[in-house]
Amino acid sequence: MQLWIAIICIVAAVAIGGAVGIFLGISIRKNTAEKEIGSAEEEAKKIVAEAIKTAEAKKKEAVLEGKDEVHRFRTESEKEISDRRKEVQRQERRIQQKEETLDRKLDNMEQKEEKVNKKLKEADEKLEEIETIKKSQFEMLEKISGYTAEQAKNYLLSQLESELVHEKSVKIMEYTEQLKDEADEKARNIISLAIQRLAAEQVAEATISVVPLPNDEMKGRIIGREGRNIRAIETLTGVDLIIDDTPEAITLSCFEPVRREVARIALERLISDGRIHPARIEEMIEKAKREVDATIKQEGERVVLEAGVHHVHPEIIKLLGRLRYRTSYGQNVLNHSLEVSYLAGMMASELGIDPTIAKRAGLLHDIGKSIDHEVEGTHIQIGVDIARKYKESDAVIHAIQAHHGDVEAKTIVACLVQAADALSAARPGARRENVENYIKRLQMLEEVASSFDGVDRTFAIQAGREVRVMVKPEIVNDERMIPLAREICKKIEEELEYPGQIKVNIIRENRATDYAK
Repeated sequence: MQLWIAIICIVAAVAIGGAVGIFLGISIRKNTAEKEIGSAEEEAKKIVAEAIKTAEAKKKEAVLEGKDEVHRFRTESEKEISDRRKEVQRQERRIQQKEETLDRKLDNMEQKEEKVNKKLKEADEKLEEIETIKKSQFEMLEKISGYTAEQAKNYLLSQLESELVHEKSVKIMEYTEQLKDEADEKARNIISLAIQRLAAEQVAEATISVVPLPNDEMKGRIIGREGRNIRAIETLTGVDLIIDDTPEAITLSCFEPVRREVARIALERLISDGRIHPARIEEMIEKAKREVDATIKQEGERVVLEAGVHHVHPEIIKLLGRLRYRTSYGQNVLNHSLEVSYLAGMMASELGIDPTIAKRAGLLHDIGKSIDHEVEGTHIQIGVDIARKYKESDAVIHAIQAHHGDVEAKTIVACLVQAADALSAARPGARRENVENYIKRLQMLEEVASSFDGVDRTFAIQAGREVRVMVKPEIVNDERMIPLAREICKKIEEELEYPGQIKVNIIRENRATDYAK
């Protein structure tokens, strides 16, 4: 019991001691906090006082700087305003000067206008006076000359017209001679150079073929029993065999040269073989056709290679090869086409033009002649259709179409092909012309020249390369001669076909005849 009391007393004493310790700790901390708060308040007051002093100093500095900046801005603004005021005053002075200048000019213009009006008035008065004088002079002239004003005008116009005709003729003659000299010189150089560079053979082939025979007995074997052999040959080839009194020769006649060549080769082989009967004839003709086809292809490839023309359609090559057996007025058309290709290419090179198209057009210009016996139409239209079918260029097609002047040549290539075709056909020995066509051409030439008014007589000379025109001197005067020559030339070009060129020579002659008695 005492122990519990002692424990309780101890606990009570500890509690009381703890309470007293807590109270004392609280009091000590309170005193300490109060001291710290007091010192903090004093420190805060010091900081606030220092901040107020610093703010006052900054405020004074800012006010001073603001005053300085305002003063500076005011000074600059006043200077700028002063400068602008001066500029405005200067502009005002300039405007005032311009206004004064304009006023002076207006015054001068008014004075000049008054003077001009005065002069115009004086001029009108003088014009009226001149018209009066002119009218009186016209009346006097009409009385003196016996012509009215309209009659005198017509007379002067007629005189002026004759003078102009004379002047025109003189100028035409001068320009014509000048152009002719220059063109002839240039053309001679180009053509002579082209001809010198081209050494072509002069050949004349017949349109019929003659097959030699070893003896006249062979004629009977070719005819065969009751003519069966000759009928077989003519039927299979389409060629007429002419067996006459010509010793040791048979003539083959056909308008189609390829068939005639097949018949010639087959007949020569039959004669050399000696076995002549319908079966053998058919066999030999088939072999001859194959041989001619191979030759045609080889010839086409040869001329394309020699002409230097590339990318030609195989069918066109075959058609070119067929021209080997085609002649025109005795001239081989394949050789003629190759020659035209050479000439056109050379002239194109001399003129500074690409010769490729010119050579191609020259080679193909007569391609229509290869099948003109089989297809209806002119060789020009056939050639154009062939060129279009095998996708030739427009320049080549136009050159084919224009090489005989059926249409107007619109390109240099077409003109070169025309010239080369004429050169190749017109050179001596290239072609031959039968007597009937020759005489007909001369007659037509004289008729064309005689169809003009004032022409007395005409004479075609130098194988139709010149026509001399005798005119009536009382109808055709000297001034009319030059235009007449040009008109005759133009009509000849439009209505006639001829190789080369034709010279038109106008002759006017006055004769006075009297008799002494």
